[in-house]
Amino acid sequence: MYYAPMPLTTADSPFTDEEFIFEPKIDGHRLLLSRSRGRTRLYTGQLADCTLQYPELLPIAADDIVLDGEVAATDAAGRIDGEAVKKRLALRDPGRIRQAAAADPVNYIVFDILRYKGADLRGLPLYQRKRILSGIRFGNPYIAQIPYIEEEGERLFREIQQRRWEGIVAKHSNSIYVINQTGAWQAIINWSEAEVVVTGYRKSGSGLLVAAASKNGALQPAGVVADGLTARHKMTLYRVRDALFTGEDGEWVYLAPLLKARVNMRGWTKAGQLRSPVFAAFVR
Repeated sequence: MYYAPMPLTTADSPFTDEEFIFEPKIDGHRLLLSRSRGRTRLYTGQLADCTLQYPELLPIAADDIVLDGEVAATDAAGRIDGEAVKKRLALRDPGRIRQAAAADPVNYIVFDILRYKGADLRGLPLYQRKRILSGIRFGNPYIAQIPYIEEEGERLFREIQQRRWEGIVAKHSNSIYVINQTGAWQAIINWSEAEVVVTGYRKSGSGLLVAAASKNGALQPAGVVADGLTARHKMTLYRVRDALFTGEDGEWVYLAPLLKARVNMRGWTKAGQLRSPVFAAFVR
C-alpha cells in the first residue's frame, strides 16, 4: 500500500512563525516506503517502483507502516551528494546495485508517517504524526528521522546557508496530509546566483541554451534554463535575436555569445552544469 505524496510550494524567503516547524531540505529524491506483511516496497515521488534500487533500505523492524522521506547519499568528505543519488537511482543491473549498496549505502531520512498498524494517519495534524513517528524504532542503521525545530525558520535558514545545504522546508504544525497544494508545506531554497551568456533558444516551448566561463576564462556549455522565463523576457530576446543569429537546427536557434543573463540555481554539477536553474533577468 502506498499514497501519493503531499506536494510543496515554494516560498520566496525564510520566515519565523510559531505555527510552523522547520526541517533541513535534503538534496536527494522523495521516497515513500510501504511495509506490509513483512514485505517492503519503495516508490519515488512520482510513484515509480524503485524497490530494487535500494536493497539496504528494505529491512525495517516496524510492519504495516507507510513512511514519507528523502533518499540521501554522501561523498567521501561526508557532504550530501544529490548527484550520487541520481546515479544510484539510474542503475538497472542487479549486480551493480548490490555492489553499490555494499560500497556506498544510501540513507533514508524520514519526515512523515502516513499509516501505522492499520490506521490511516493522514487526517491527523502534523504534530501528532511527528509524535507517533518519534516512538518508532526502524532497526535499520540506514533509516533515520529528520530533525526539526519549531518557529525559528530564519535562524535555521542561516545555519543552512553556512553549511551550503539545499534549503529548508516549512510545515504548518496542524497540516493534514493531502495531495493538493495548499501552502501548508513550503520549500525555501538556498539559491545561489550565476552570470551566464545565452548561446541559443528553443524554437518551441521554453528554454535557453547558456554557457559560463570556466576557470581559464573560456566559455563552456552550462545547460538549459527553462524555468522563470516570462513573456517579457522572451520579447527582450526576440528584439535582439536577428542581430545575434549564427545558425539553427530542428530544435534550436543559435546565437553569438553576447547576451548576458543572471540565473538562480542550486549550485553546479560535477560536470560544470547549472543545477535546477531559474532565469532571473537579462543583464547589461
